[in-house]
Amino acid sequence: MLRIAVPNKGSLAETAAQMLTEAGYTGRRDPKELIVTDAVNDVEFFYLRPRDIATYVGSGALDVGITGRDLLLDSGSEAVEIEPLGFAASTFRFAGPAGRFHSLTDLAGTRVATSYPGLVGTFLADAGVRAELVKLDGAVESAVRLGVADAVADVVETGSTLRKQGLEIFGPVILESEAVLVGNTHVVPGADTLTRRLDGVMVARRFVLMDYDLPADLIEQAVALTPGVESPTVSPLRDAGWVAVRAMVPKATTNRVMDDLYGLGARAILVTPIHAARI
Repeated sequence: MLRIAVPNKGSLAETAAQMLTEAGYTGRRDPKELIVTDAVNDVEFFYLRPRDIATYVGSGALDVGITGRDLLLDSGSEAVEIEPLGFAASTFRFAGPAGRFHSLTDLAGTRVATSYPGLVGTFLADAGVRAELVKLDGAVESAVRLGVADAVADVVETGSTLRKQGLEIFGPVILESEAVLVGNTHVVPGADTLTRRLDGVMVARRFVLMDYDLPADLIEQAVALTPGVESPTVSPLRDAGWVAVRAMVPKATTNRVMDDLYGLGARAILVTPIHAARI
């Protein structure tokens, strides 16, 4: 039975649970449940703190898990990233009082507050910069104002929270993070099935199925607009000189593609959501 670690709370939890449901698995119904068995799919879910998941998986106690790339690298465990899952994107940067820091080397001999000492410590060591790390569990952006640190290393979205504390971003990007599927070096039955199902969910979220009718002499121009994943399906219609075309189209470009097809001469353009896929 495949043992899967799932975030029990936090920003990763809801989307991870939804993704597994869309992949055909049965998760917990009661948020207090810590272990759920899905006998139909031969898997067992363990609901854990996101920060602990890489440790459990890396030790071999569990087979695979969903966590953040930042938490994986910060853990120092032997777990490895199998693939990114396309949600919970975040960027880690350094920030300090406006005008004080300009480059990474300016951090030498200073105190840097962070919730990710493993991640930040490795980054600084690789850059040859020696600084004292101050580990905090949250509200890192307040550390400089309160005199606990000289600079901070934290997740940055727009930077507005940092600016409110009188801080500005400097230096290189520490990490581009997102939710990832992690595993260990053991070959585990069922892990490939899980990966294919999650890949199918990501495809279904990114693409829609587009159908349209078109004069046959315009097929090449239409295919350039809707090339599909491998090749679109083209079928003759009852009316001579017309064909029906079906292709997968990126969801983000749906309306633009529909407009371009209509301008080309296509009609009866229909869009259908994809609920599951195997590519």
